Amino acid sequence: MRIAALDDDLSQLELIRHTMSGIQHECHVYSEGKALLRDLRQQSFDLLILDWTLPDISGPAIVKWVREELASRIPILFVTNRRAEADLVAGLSAGADDFMVKPISVAELEARVHALLRRAYPSHHDVELEFGPYHFFPQARTLHVNGEPVDLKHREYELALFLFQNLGRLLSREHLREAVWGRGPEEPSRSLDTHISRLRTKLSLRPSNGFLLSAVYGLGYRLETVEVASLSTFGQDADAAEAGSSE
Repeated sequence: MRIAALDDDLSQLELIRHTMSGIQHECHVYSEGKALLRDLRQQSFDLLILDWTLPDISGPAIVKWVREELASRIPILFVTNRRAEADLVAGLSAGADDFMVKPISVAELEARVHALLRRAYPSHHDVELEFGPYHFFPQARTLHVNGEPVDLKHREYELALFLFQNLGRLLSREHLREAVWGRGPEEPSRSLDTHISRLRTKLSLRPSNGFLLSAVYGLGYRLETVEVASLSTFGQDADAAEAGSSE
């Protein structure tokens, strides 16, 4: 998963980054709130880990902005020196999902992050995943559509699975690239576009099948459901109107 951590204490920030990397998460670190907000406008993350007191903007102010401005509800964990019950209430009231007190316990941090991610993204932990006619078998790394297996290359399967696991979310290009190709040498931008195009064709990702994979200019891609019934109704209304006009 892709995590953003914000803390002006660089030693604490490194501890969080190291801990998240140790449990196989990509962790992007920030020491200034404004830098994180700038990236949140252009990129997507699966979890935010925030300090409360920062030199440029407060943690609760960032939570408030995230809840008001972002469509998807990213889980948020406060990691702070504040211990008073009133602070806990204030943090959760601002929109945070959990709250832990420094000094950081690695075991506690791992447990809280795991619990938040499992609750926010339950499909990432399932043995089998079914989305309409699309049936994923992650352990076998296979995908069936309408009961028939689809021949997908390694990256195509990883990309398809990730898109369906994040159904309805706008995923930045950076997020998709890291999830599928990792954080090694940067994959050419056109490679992602090529894989997206292949998936649209191989999986027939079109409204008539109940799903639409669309590009959001300058940001990334979103896979979302489409009400087939409403499309059928629209078509029937159009046919009726045409028949009426010919009488």
